[in-house]
Amino acid sequence: MSFNNISFILHQPQLSENIGACARAIKNFNFKKLVIVNPKPIFPNDKILATSVGAKDLIINAKVHETLESAVKKVDYVIATSARFRNKNIKHINLEDLKKIDFNKKIAFLFGSEASGLSNNEISYANYTLQIPTNPDFKSLNLSHSLIIIAQYVSSIIKMNISNFKKSKKVKAASKKEIHSMTNLCIQNLDEINFFKPKEKKPIMLENLRNIFYRMELSAKETRILASVFASLGKKR
Repeated sequence: MSFNNISFILHQPQLSENIGACARAIKNFNFKKLVIVNPKPIFPNDKILATSVGAKDLIINAKVHETLESAVKKVDYVIATSARFRNKNIKHINLEDLKKIDFNKKIAFLFGSEASGLSNNEISYANYTLQIPTNPDFKSLNLSHSLIIIAQYVSSIIKMNISNFKKSKKVKAASKKEIHSMTNLCIQNLDEINFFKPKEKKPIMLENLRNIFYRMELSAKETRILASVFASLGKKR
């Protein structure tokens, strides 16, 4: 287990002070990787640096992406935080379930914007959704507060060296980049046969496809097999 395997992704954060506070929370618990997707304020700026206090190095070294798809390419599992359960075929977990996660893999915790959280489309890139237990009549948490709760809990798991979730060392899990490439190949072939009809339903159909592939916990070998299948089907036309 390693603190270096964990990253925290802020998707479209709106307030500079929240970005700074999140960086501070990440460093509080010995994590080092902050990822920002399409931030509303200019990044970095003086307010972000000021509110990060002693975590300016995390701001300076933060990775900034234009799209969520790009941000999750190099991680193995994405855990999306959400204040509500989704009517989707996705695994919902709680804080206690994090003890079953293999933190030897590259794990990213995904947080939505302060105003709207994460959409179903953004959730479709995740392997799990995580709900922090709160007052059921008042579930709203500040962005940095949500992050610090998760950072503290994961930090304690890593320190205790708990890993109840094990697979054969001979089985290499597919990376997000490999799954992304395979999914794009499938989509390309489906596009060529005009599968996505009617056109207005294409976004939700793509969302459902990602929900299937990103949640299957495929091995690298299985991903290559599926990619070969999709490529062969394309050649047959």
